[in-house]
Amino acid sequence: METERLVLREFSENDVDVLFKLDSNPIVHRSLGNNPVQKRSESKKYIKDCIDKYEEYGICRLAVIEKKSKAFIGWSGLRFINDYSFNGKTNFYDVGYRLMPEYWNNGFATEAGKASIDFGFNTLNLDVIYGITEQSNIASARALLKIGLKYIENFKHKNDSILNWYSIKNPKL
Repeated sequence: METERLVLREFSENDVDVLFKLDSNPIVHRSLGNNPVQKRSESKKYIKDCIDKYEEYGICRLAVIEKKSKAFIGWSGLRFINDYSFNGKTNFYDVGYRLMPEYWNNGFATEAGKASIDFGFNTLNLDVIYGITEQSNIASARALLKIGLKYIENFKHKNDSILNWYSIKNPKL
C-alpha cells in the first residue's frame, strides 16, 4: 500500500534489526505494558508470525517506510487476532500502529491507519475492524478516532491493565 508520504509493505527477514530497534525501545513501550523486547529472536519470531499470517489471511502488520527518507519508521496495518483473546473476543481483525518516537505527532499513524481501514473494507471486504489501546495512551486513542473507529468500552486485560475497545463497521454493508 502507498499513501501520500508512506509505503506500507510486508515484513521480510531483513527487517529484524529495525523492528528490534523499535520494539526494544522503552519509550515506545511506555503505553504498551512497559514490556519491550529483550532479544532479536523475539523480533524474528514476530516477523515469522506476520509472514505466516500474510500467507494464511492475506494481511498482517506491515513495515512503514517514509517515502522522503526511505527510513523504516514503524509498523501499521491489520492483524487477524486468533491466537489470544481481547475483551473476551478472538478471531477478529485489529488495526494497529507502532512508530519510532521521532516520528510521533506527524500524522503518520493516522495516514497508515486510514490506508489499512480502506484495504480491510475495499479489498478484504471485512464487516468490522476493531482497535485496542491502553486507556492511558491518549495519542493512540486519538489516532483511532481520526481514522473513524468509535469508542465502545474499556476492559481489564490479563495483566490488570485497562484497555479501550474501538470498532468501525464497513459503510458499504
